[in-house]
Amino acid sequence: MAFWVFGYGSLMWEPGFRPVERQRARLEGWHRCFCMRSIHHRGTVEAPGLVLALDRQEGAVCDGVALAVAAEEAQEVLAMLRERELVSSAYLETSQPVTLEDGRRVEALTYVIDPDHVQYCANLPLEDQALIIAVAAGGRGPNSDYLHNTVGHLEALGFEDADLMWLAARVRGLTPVS
Repeated sequence: MAFWVFGYGSLMWEPGFRPVERQRARLEGWHRCFCMRSIHHRGTVEAPGLVLALDRQEGAVCDGVALAVAAEEAQEVLAMLRERELVSSAYLETSQPVTLEDGRRVEALTYVIDPDHVQYCANLPLEDQALIIAVAAGGRGPNSDYLHNTVGHLEALGFEDADLMWLAARVRGLTPVS
C-alpha cells in the first residue's frame, strides 16, 4: 500500500479508483459542510452550486471512509485525485491523522477548504444552502444528486449528519417531481 485517502463526500461513493482496503474512519478538528461554491462539478460560474468541504473547527469530528491506495497505482491515483479535487484550487491537499474503525491511526491524504479562496462560503444558513442545491447543476450533474448520494452513503455506513439529513429533506421538498 502506498497511501490512504480520507473521503467525506463523493470520494466515499465514487472514489475513481479501486482501494486495496476500505474502512470507516474519523477525522478530528474538521467539520464537513457545504462551504464551497462549485463552479465546475455541481454548478457553473454563472450559477454556482455547493459542494462539501472540510472546514477547521475546534472540537469537531468528521466521520467518513479511509481508502488505501495500492503502491503500483499510487502515481496514477494521485494524478487523478489532483485533477479532480484541485480543479479550481479551492481545496488544499493535506495529510491528516485519521482513526480507522479497527483502531489504527494513519496519515491520510485529505482535501480541505482554503478559507482564503473566493469559492469559500462558510456559515450560509441551511435554507440558503437548500435553495442553491435544489436548482444547481454542473459537469457532474445536479447538485441535489451529490447531496442525496452523500447522505445515502453516510446512512449506509451508519453515520448521522443532522445538517445533511435536514438539507436532503428540504431539497426533496423544493425539487419538482418529474
